[in-house]
Amino acid sequence: MRAPPRRTPWTVPMLCQTCGDVTSPSFNECQNCYTPLGQPAVTPGLATHAVRGIGLAASIAVGVTAAFYLLSALAPVAGMVLARQAERDGDSEVLLGAMLFEVALSLPFVVAYLTAAVLVIIWTWRARKNIDAFPGALPVLGQGWAIAGWLVPFANFVVPVRVVANIARDSLWRRSTPWLVVVWWAAWLVFSVGERLFSRKNDLEYTQLPETAVDPADFQAYVDYYQGALGRNAIPAIACVVAAASFIVLIRKISAAQQDRIARATPAWPYAPGTPAPGGFAPGTPAPAGAPGTFAPPQPQPQPQPAPAPQASADTPPASPQAPPVPGGTIGA
Repeated sequence: MRAPPRRTPWTVPMLCQTCGDVTSPSFNECQNCYTPLGQPAVTPGLATHAVRGIGLAASIAVGVTAAFYLLSALAPVAGMVLARQAERDGDSEVLLGAMLFEVALSLPFVVAYLTAAVLVIIWTWRARKNIDAFPGALPVLGQGWAIAGWLVPFANFVVPVRVVANIARDSLWRRSTPWLVVVWWAAWLVFSVGERLFSRKNDLEYTQLPETAVDPADFQAYVDYYQGALGRNAIPAIACVVAAASFIVLIRKISAAQQDRIARATPAWPYAPGTPAPGGFAPGTPAPAGAPGTFAPPQPQPQPQPAPAPQASADTPPASPQAPPVPGGTIGA
């Protein structure tokens, strides 16, 4: 006779608190987001920082900076037009307008560049500090390098990409560096080095031009200079656009991923006073009683109280004491 199938007890699958995927006890971490099993999305007691707003501001500043640099890289076009106009009019004063036009475009670029640098450093520091609160994250460099890495000479050629790559891996649930980080940093290096080299080349050639153009050869020298400068500016200009576009996408993706993870977090146990809770409670205020993930102390059960004895009034005579019974019968029977 065939034996009946053996029934296994039904178990509720464990879901990852970070990404919501079903986890398996065969692994020590979620296979999607690499959060250790049973760990919350954000470690309770560790502060996190909002990055969506500063990320948006940094993205806008980076885009504006790239736009101003592209305009300044195309400024030699106006120089060629003005040089030919000066040759036709025989007026060398028109050439001064080309130089003033380049200066007018370079000033907004410098302001936008400094603004973007400050915002990017703030965003990098906040994003780097957040991953310390993400269970399963693997920080490579300390939080201080998120600021110093951009400012220390020679180190700023290596450290920023390592910090951003670490942030991207732990925020976007990757074990390897996303290709967008490689594209961004390669384009940034080409722009940073090329802009310095070609700017010095342009300045050197400009000093060799005649101060006052008097004949067609002098005006043609200005036209040739602006043509050469336009060709040299093309390489860093293209690299600047690629670096800015890829970095903006990185900022938006990382900011959205971190904000979503912080929003998923709820306190797993009580917080110390003044500790910001990732569950949405205001810093410095305790979580309300009964909130998800908070510890509610057991309430004492009310005990039944005995009914109070009736009190005798003034009109009721006191009850006479009862004589104790005598063993063996009553006396005088």
